[in-house]
Amino acid sequence: MAGVTDLETLLVDAAHHVAAYRATVPDATVYPQVDLDAVRAALGHRLPDGPCPARDVVDQLVAAVEPAVVATTGPRYFGFVIGGATAAATAADVLAVGWDQPAYNHLSSPAAAVVEEIAGAWLVDLLGLPPGASFGFVTGAQGANTVCLAAARHKVLADAGWDVERDGLVGAPAVRVLAGAERHATIDRSLRLLGFGTGVIEPVDTDGNGAIDVGALRQVLAGRPSGPVIVCLQAGNVNTGACDDLAGAVAAARVHGAWVHVDGAFGLWAAASPPTRHLVTGMETADSWGTDGHKWLNVPYDSGYAFCAHPEAHAAAMAYTAAYLVGTAPPTVRSPGDYVLESSRRARGLATWAALRELGRSGVADLVDRCCGLARRFATQLTAIDGVTVANDVVLNQVLVRFDDDDATTDRVIECVQRSGECWMGSTTWHGRRLMRISVSNWSTTEADVDRSVRAIAAAVRAARSGESVRHL
Repeated sequence: MAGVTDLETLLVDAAHHVAAYRATVPDATVYPQVDLDAVRAALGHRLPDGPCPARDVVDQLVAAVEPAVVATTGPRYFGFVIGGATAAATAADVLAVGWDQPAYNHLSSPAAAVVEEIAGAWLVDLLGLPPGASFGFVTGAQGANTVCLAAARHKVLADAGWDVERDGLVGAPAVRVLAGAERHATIDRSLRLLGFGTGVIEPVDTDGNGAIDVGALRQVLAGRPSGPVIVCLQAGNVNTGACDDLAGAVAAARVHGAWVHVDGAFGLWAAASPPTRHLVTGMETADSWGTDGHKWLNVPYDSGYAFCAHPEAHAAAMAYTAAYLVGTAPPTVRSPGDYVLESSRRARGLATWAALRELGRSGVADLVDRCCGLARRFATQLTAIDGVTVANDVVLNQVLVRFDDDDATTDRVIECVQRSGECWMGSTTWHGRRLMRISVSNWSTTEADVDRSVRAIAAAVRAARSGESVRHL
């Protein structure tokens, strides 16, 4: 085991590795072309029989893994709506690992509890959510949707006279769940995990850009007698970035006494910027909201937030206690573990506090605005290329691109771009067509990065049409 002096040297060296890597990211090959068998061999196929000096362990890890690292923190990674962690958020996460705080409650870590208390209140204010809304720091939007829908399950069944935490779902009043036809798949997964099953979903038609059709929502709501009802809305369609008409949809749901949840994995951040805030007008009238920090707030993975306008329902669905977890004196701060799925949880609130403190209200707004502007820049330049079309209305940071109006050509172009290493964009199928999916959410992306990426895409188009090699675009 390393002594104190050795540990200090080891941590400093590790920090130097991280800093050196981050310094190369702006010009790095975005996606590695690496032999994964070589990575496996470098890591070792068998568990060693004996111990190894810590320095040798770290050196082996860096040598084996760094060649396979994807430059998701860099300015030309446009896949999966991944933001690159800001400097302060990165450093705060390093501190969180070093301090190694179990962030269950005020007894396990008063530091982690207070940081989440402050950062959560800042998020509620920044996003324009109702004052007093409860919050939980989760791993991501999947966790946030599950927590929020658990709170919804508690409340709608309690209102129907059923204690779901005690009695489960067998014999419970039937709960209707309505969601847009283009909802994110994590909604379905959450419903599976919560015991509803995906068969409970009543899909609602969406418009041409993927936002829920409020008229169709009214019709579906009225189509069956109202009992317990949950309506799932969306801020930021995973393909197009479209936001539901939240004000209209919530009003329609209220007629039937529904709980309204907003899945806003990245689109909820539109509320943080004046130019985009209108896209989520009325979101504050919902009952719960989920979003990611590792998307548009640009904090390290894994980081997400669940918010609830009904703290008592939120805690009732999540909290538990045991004799060994309770102190002799009443807590002076909230218990973070009462609002999430995990008891064993790291102090991920530190990175969120650091990002918010580093950016401030104006910095978050500028980050959202710049990413949206860069997405429009992508769309403008790409549509100028012969045979290239943008398939969606670019309302936020998502751009869908099709090449020669052909699925096979589109897939070839995407492969060419990904293999080039110049930038990385994912693929999707939307409305029956194959498309390139560009997500702009990194604080460090510049106009020059967009222009460089467009040149790479143009080269990939030429290569895909002619059958050229994709290795040297």
